[in-house]
Amino acid sequence: MRREGIEAFLERGLISPARMRVVDKNAIALGVNELQLMESAGKALAECALREHPERVLVLCGRGNNGGDGMVAARHLQHGVATDVCYINSPPRRTPACEHQLLALSHCRVALVPVQCRDDVLGVRRLFEDADIIIDALLGIGASGALQEPVAACVEFANASKAKVVAADLPTPGMQADRICAFHRAKVGGSMVVDIGIPVEAECSVGPGDLIMLPVRHRDAHKGAGGEVLVIGGGPYQGAPYLAGLGALRAGADIVRIASPIFEPIPDLIYEPIGAHKISNEHIQLLTGLAKKADVVVCGNGLGADSHEVVCAVAPSCKKAVFDADALRLPLPTGQHETVYTPHAGEFARITGTTLGSDPLARAHAARDAKLAGTVLLKGQVDVITDGVRVRFNRTGCAAMTVGGTGDVLAGVCGALLCHLPAFEAACIAAYVNGRAGMAVEQERGVGMLASDLVDRIPAELFRDGHLRG
Repeated sequence: MRREGIEAFLERGLISPARMRVVDKNAIALGVNELQLMESAGKALAECALREHPERVLVLCGRGNNGGDGMVAARHLQHGVATDVCYINSPPRRTPACEHQLLALSHCRVALVPVQCRDDVLGVRRLFEDADIIIDALLGIGASGALQEPVAACVEFANASKAKVVAADLPTPGMQADRICAFHRAKVGGSMVVDIGIPVEAECSVGPGDLIMLPVRHRDAHKGAGGEVLVIGGGPYQGAPYLAGLGALRAGADIVRIASPIFEPIPDLIYEPIGAHKISNEHIQLLTGLAKKADVVVCGNGLGADSHEVVCAVAPSCKKAVFDADALRLPLPTGQHETVYTPHAGEFARITGTTLGSDPLARAHAARDAKLAGTVLLKGQVDVITDGVRVRFNRTGCAAMTVGGTGDVLAGVCGALLCHLPAFEAACIAAYVNGRAGMAVEQERGVGMLASDLVDRIPAELFRDGHLRG
């Protein structure tokens, strides 16, 4: 995909800390390592402090990467400015990148002051009083919960000081910052934004960082906590709804029901018999009842063209829905709350009247500007995901995935994720993971891929970092 023009899809305004963590991890996956990002951030932070022409700077460093940013700043400040570094030395341990910066700083012309408790901070209170500038690199976007000691004491004494406070990226809760030096994008209003060299695709494309958004499954979770998915499809193409159902199970759904005219003996899936050769109006009441019980309905896989009236009748009963394949017809169905549409180019033309070319950027403009009442996952060599405002590109996948059924698996994965995530995020992660799974299968089997091969690869790609919590 050509890089020029992709900037048109960059988001503007404030970025949440959670989203910034995604972008950081995506940047690292694209080849800009953690230490490079930290070096750029710390150097910019030092330059921000030097604009005040200080004679003495106190840098307050936490145990995370925000603390590492502060240590880099101190290293750049050592030439010509008296620099003290007060760093948190109590458990838990520092991040590896922060530890790396502390080691480098130990060879610099700065005064290192470790603190473990409030009394330690009290003992060096004069450092706060003597400083012209205090750099707040305690927590940054990693802040959560109530402040613990000795961080709370650092905030208290910094606020009481006459020094100007420069916050690294995001002020520590309670810190009265005079200036905020935001890295890449502002997280709060009034920030001065500095570029730290994050590739544009780290924000515009889906990557491994997006997996951070997955909810954590607690070890004491009960049956059903993973969500219940209903798949409505089959008849003309009997395997499609079952591939979608297996995709949903492998993506974490606990209960998956298949409402289809055709029974397939797959014990992991609950079969809801239709009792006919195809889904028709006589089944609306049954399907409506099943849809109301499900967290998410995946509809259209293998359904054929003759059942669209049923789809439109059942759609208002769906809390959340993924409409795929034969459900992608006019009038376009929509669920009660959040809806995902997963068209390929031909289906997109059918529901919008717009014929697409091969250029991903042009496809992205067309998908965004269509303003459909939901999130669109436009499948292609480069997938485009948009909610009519935001746009993401997904570049995972391979030529072997042209085999029938891979789109059905994708719809099921999306359905499972939609149980717990907003539609846009669910569609982004589903596209990325489905493509990654296909690439893994292609490495083993070349173009001899089966859609069922894809199913078994989903968990390794989706849950690679583990998502259980005690």
